[in-house]
Amino acid sequence: MARPHHVLLVPGFFGFANLGDFAYFGHVRDLLAEIGPGLGIDGEIRDLATAPTASLSRRAALLAEGISGLLDEHGGEVTIVGHSSGGLDARLVASPEVSLPTDADVSRCAAAVRAVVTVATPHYGTPMADFFNNLLGQQLLRLLSLSTIYSLRAGRLPIGVALRLAGLLRRPGARPGGPLEQLFDDLLADFSPERRRLVERFFEALGDDQDLTAQIAPAGMDVFNASTDDRPGVRYGCVVTQARPPGVRSALKAGLDPYAQATHALYVGLHRLAARTPPAKVPPLTLLQAGPLRLAYGRVPDGRANDGIVPTRSQVRGEVIRAVWADHHDVIGHFRQPTHVPPHHDWLASGTGFNRAQFDELWRTVARWIATPALPRPAAGAGGRRGGPQA
Repeated sequence: MARPHHVLLVPGFFGFANLGDFAYFGHVRDLLAEIGPGLGIDGEIRDLATAPTASLSRRAALLAEGISGLLDEHGGEVTIVGHSSGGLDARLVASPEVSLPTDADVSRCAAAVRAVVTVATPHYGTPMADFFNNLLGQQLLRLLSLSTIYSLRAGRLPIGVALRLAGLLRRPGARPGGPLEQLFDDLLADFSPERRRLVERFFEALGDDQDLTAQIAPAGMDVFNASTDDRPGVRYGCVVTQARPPGVRSALKAGLDPYAQATHALYVGLHRLAARTPPAKVPPLTLLQAGPLRLAYGRVPDGRANDGIVPTRSQVRGEVIRAVWADHHDVIGHFRQPTHVPPHHDWLASGTGFNRAQFDELWRTVARWIATPALPRPAAGAGGRRGGPQA
């Protein structure tokens, strides 16, 4: 009998998986559950509850425990789909001879991995991590995370909050801690008491484990890539995202109402931070990788191109499954389309124009790639590191 084929969805940096009814992967999970069985993806489609800002080794350990539990229940094989830094967790848990802080049998878990799909993942780091890697930066990141949760609950941020956040990003040297905490408290006060306690417990659980910030900076990813091998027999593919550069065109596409313009101002600040990639940190591409980027964007993006969080070139590793015009959260279903059932809510207006039809097409392409038969498994001990972008 064929073994069941499961899919584990791994959230990224500050990803909240399922925080009450705030579903990080809700739209992705629903679509894969609908179309997967017809393609042979006949197992469980599960979100992983992770530690959002913890070190990559800790996050990968939690992923190993999630795979172990799935195998104990159903057996079979697993494809891991990781958004943002969730893709790094997937690479690490599948790496041969990796040592992780868990009692789970990591070798057993890794042997069950059929494929790894990374979505908008900072394989070569993001300069935004350097910006957030201090006390005030962590306060701002905490506020941005709460803003995302708020947007998905209410459909939009208060305009005043969006404008103040945008101002803080544009003037990073002038952002005191007090106003950040006041903004956080003001947003939290709009939640019901039950949801407020849920959100407070989420942020308390983050504690002092903020190691991921430094690790996903470009310098930290140099170390990660030098020490993390691909597993022979596992397929590695990536979904690449690029948002429109801020300007008149992106502002018009974002919409002319005051709220759209307020959140577009927030997007402008984030995009400028993510565009600070030093030329030396722009990885070379193979011809097979460059082709889909030219097809999607008209040319190969330079080091400044990004999705509002991660440089586009940093996302390319392995086979390019699809490259799309989308911001960092559009691609997992957080774009504005409130008439869809269930509704899609955006957290900022980037002006990419990404919509439900493009979302469906993208994830159907990913599902077909996942369903492609796995590579033959080499003998134990065979294989080794595949260098750079040819991984």
